[in-house]
Amino acid sequence: MLVLLACCLTGGGAHAQAEDAQRQVLVMLQLPKAHYRPDGSYAGTYGEGVGRQSRQQVAQSLAQAHKLEMRSEWAMPLAGVDCFVMRLPEGDTRSSAKVAEAVAEDRRVAWAQPVSLYRAQGSQQEPLYQAQPAAGQWHLAELHQLATGRGVRVAIVDSGVEANHPDLAGQVTVNENFVDDKAPPAEGHGTAVAGIIAARADNGLGIAGIAPQARLLALRACWQAAGTQTLCTSLGLAKALYAAIQQGAHIINMSLGGPDDRLLALLLDQAQARGATVVAAMPSENGPFPANHPGVLVVGLAPPLPAGAVIAPGRDVPSTAVGGGWSLVSGSSFAAAHATGLLALVRELDGTRGTLALKTALVNTAQGRIDSCATLARHAGTRGATCTMLGQTAD
Repeated sequence: MLVLLACCLTGGGAHAQAEDAQRQVLVMLQLPKAHYRPDGSYAGTYGEGVGRQSRQQVAQSLAQAHKLEMRSEWAMPLAGVDCFVMRLPEGDTRSSAKVAEAVAEDRRVAWAQPVSLYRAQGSQQEPLYQAQPAAGQWHLAELHQLATGRGVRVAIVDSGVEANHPDLAGQVTVNENFVDDKAPPAEGHGTAVAGIIAARADNGLGIAGIAPQARLLALRACWQAAGTQTLCTSLGLAKALYAAIQQGAHIINMSLGGPDDRLLALLLDQAQARGATVVAAMPSENGPFPANHPGVLVVGLAPPLPAGAVIAPGRDVPSTAVGGGWSLVSGSSFAAAHATGLLALVRELDGTRGTLALKTALVNTAQGRIDSCATLARHAGTRGATCTMLGQTAD
């Protein structure tokens, strides 16, 4: 699972990035409705005219009044707000949370919030020397006789994905970086999640993903810190979520956790309203969000489970590793990746339009484990009976 850091990334190393994030404040100014905006029309684009200039002037005024430095602006027409990133000056000992509260009292402000930190709870282990099945107990080869995820767009909101890995070549259709302005780097956590979901099944190498014909949107919102730690900021996550909505993702994988966040909650609601299914790893001491958000599918490794959560494979799972190799990974992040892949198979069978009803999408055993065969049997209808006669998956 990843832990979220509600902040903007501007420093060099992971420590500098985290410290800079803790000094940042996000200030939201409401956008007028599209029909009445002075700076937008059906023929125009966001940002034209005096409306945007007026909001920029308000933001500058707020920054001066509260002794903040203006860092950047991010317009979110789909969310109805204009986000201004501000920062406490060096040496300022005020709490960013307290400053955000003070800024929010201004009637011109929709809301203001500090930036938060999220962390991934998965670990990579020894390299694999032989190709192994992605998830043997799920009868993967038989599942693929029914569906492979064709036509399904899966957004991975995570650290960087090694898009040119031999088991991921051609699988990543979008590769964007919301951490900094550099090309997306290859990083361990995101690469492993991507492999479990959609590693190629036709190349005679390594592993086969759960949904090998799904197409991945690799949206880097997190960065690899010391050791195996992976960190994210709420601003980076928000930008990645917004991109997932714009790109029409059918499923959004968020193997991360951290504090509740108003902006991220708004964007999750927007994504679900547009038909996307959001999958999250089991919450931990890092914080309950996004697993506690309504409509999110929560996936863990073993009981006890919160209401509505499910269990998927997540221990000693072979997946793609940085450098063109493979390794064993463990953690609820990778259980969530399994569920994401299976939902991509379901989306193919059910069609990619409309919202997937989570209550009927998956079939679970009495212990809460996902029964992959029974799940696809429910959605395959008369399209064929394979997968050990569509029987129950072993616990």
